[in-house]
Amino acid sequence: MSARDFHLVMIKPTHYDDDGYPIQWLRSAIPSNTLASLNGLAEAARDRHALGEEVRIHLHTFDETNKRVRPAHIAAQIRKQGGRALIALVGVQSNQFPRATDLARKFMAEGLPTAIGGFHVSGCISMLDEMPADMVGLQQEGVCYFAGEAEDRRLDMVLRDAFNGTLKPLYDFMADLPSLGGEPTPILPSKHIQFTAGSHSSFDLGRGCPFQCSFCTIINVQGRKSRFRSADDLERIIRENHAQGINRFFITDDNFARNREWESLFDRLILLREKEKFDIKFIIQVDTLCHRIDGFIEKATRAGVNRVFIGLENINPDNLLAAKKRQNKITEYREMLQKWRAHGATTYAGYIIGFPGDTKEAVLRDVEIIKKELPLDLLEFFYLTPLPGSEDHKVLLSKGTWMDPDLNKYDLNHRVTHHPKMSDAEWEEAYREAWQNYYSDAHIETVLRRAAAHRKGRPGNKLFLMMWFKLMVECEGVHPLEGGYFRLKVRRDRRVGLPREHPVPFYTRYLAEIVSKHWAYLSAVWRVYRIYRRVKASPDRRNYTDLAIAPMDGTLEEDLAMIRETRGGTEAVARQVRDAALRKAGKDRARAATPS
Repeated sequence: MSARDFHLVMIKPTHYDDDGYPIQWLRSAIPSNTLASLNGLAEAARDRHALGEEVRIHLHTFDETNKRVRPAHIAAQIRKQGGRALIALVGVQSNQFPRATDLARKFMAEGLPTAIGGFHVSGCISMLDEMPADMVGLQQEGVCYFAGEAEDRRLDMVLRDAFNGTLKPLYDFMADLPSLGGEPTPILPSKHIQFTAGSHSSFDLGRGCPFQCSFCTIINVQGRKSRFRSADDLERIIRENHAQGINRFFITDDNFARNREWESLFDRLILLREKEKFDIKFIIQVDTLCHRIDGFIEKATRAGVNRVFIGLENINPDNLLAAKKRQNKITEYREMLQKWRAHGATTYAGYIIGFPGDTKEAVLRDVEIIKKELPLDLLEFFYLTPLPGSEDHKVLLSKGTWMDPDLNKYDLNHRVTHHPKMSDAEWEEAYREAWQNYYSDAHIETVLRRAAAHRKGRPGNKLFLMMWFKLMVECEGVHPLEGGYFRLKVRRDRRVGLPREHPVPFYTRYLAEIVSKHWAYLSAVWRVYRIYRRVKASPDRRNYTDLAIAPMDGTLEEDLAMIRETRGGTEAVARQVRDAALRKAGKDRARAATPS
């Protein structure tokens, strides 16, 4: 090789645990969507010779959640092979910025140009009047930032500047969000599959969101105007991934139900599944009003959607209004979840703890209401977190309100500010106890019984997923979304600023952790598996019913504790009745005005 060779090293960094070690697994759950997108764009740039016919572009991808990143080793390999290089730390979220910073400094020390992009950089550039001090300091050391999206051949510009040694301090595309139609396929090399939990990958079909949730960064990073890929784009993504053995996908769109092309996209997937017999399954994210779209749930499940994540967030109308999540109607929750259940889909929901009106007692009461009244399979809890790039963060910053300066904690699994009603201890107790109460053995049995009562219920799948969520929180101390199989720790990779531990205590404790965790895994799984066997063996399992899965009854809905006992619940019912009357009156006027 020679100076006419160029190496693009794309790294999706992880973040540190509470002891300062990178959170890394022998097998992680789902590959990074950002890494797949950037790799697809880079492959297209390489194939069209973006740096000229005489320059060979070599691509290297690392997902640090399942592969150790050693800057000195990577630099040595590049020097051995020859040529120029760019280290791109991609998709960096706020909680990953400290790890990205440590890696960037190590690569810069090796003489390698380094750039950082992702939600943290884009969110700060989009929402703040001034770049945070830690970002400014890193930029002054020579690290480049990329804000925005790399489609529309913007990656080519960065590659050319890196190759020519003229890398800019900042590439800011936040005011010019590109179209997605016809862009290269998000795809990772097949070698990545062996380091994940199965034949899974992820991609997006749309970006942007029309809603205004104050805790959300998406609307300020990807914009409020939605942009979409076409059905042809989708088919190409599926075929290219399927050709290398990938047949399970997480579609990362924040709200697929607001994709105006949803029907043509589902129709194309239905064609692939029913005519060409593609064995493909999907996880999608939707809002709580998706069931109001005619045919959406029916076509989604025919298209292979077997898991759906729903932005529930809370069951208190006042909390939802305070967060500007006006689109959520608690009066719709039960009907929506029952429709997904009827079509055999596993339902997830996110629930945010720490809205201004919350108390510990109210949070735990609401969890009990959800367990009893909503046919929800999985519930994952989050601290209300002022993420950089959100309106909440900007408001608190402008008021001088205390926020934890350690970005590593901004993973939605740590408290990073104070609450107006709860003490720090009460807030943290409410969070921990919410997890414990929802994933109690008794409620796991309830979810299994609900699943076993339906011919499409898949109780075995529910058991696996509930135990995954339970054990990641209880045994690993991480949020289930960043969990994996068999935790890896490398003594030398500890966070910069923390002392390197002596080998004897480090490895003694690490071994003890492995043994104790796996004993806890086996004990919990065996205990709950016996519940599962009992439920499956019950001859009257199809006859099981409870309040959550009981047939809908208009009078019953008003008697639900979710309506009666939550702040704003009765007002929500009154609004629903009033809105229904207005809709009916509008339809009556339209019919009256139509000539017979």
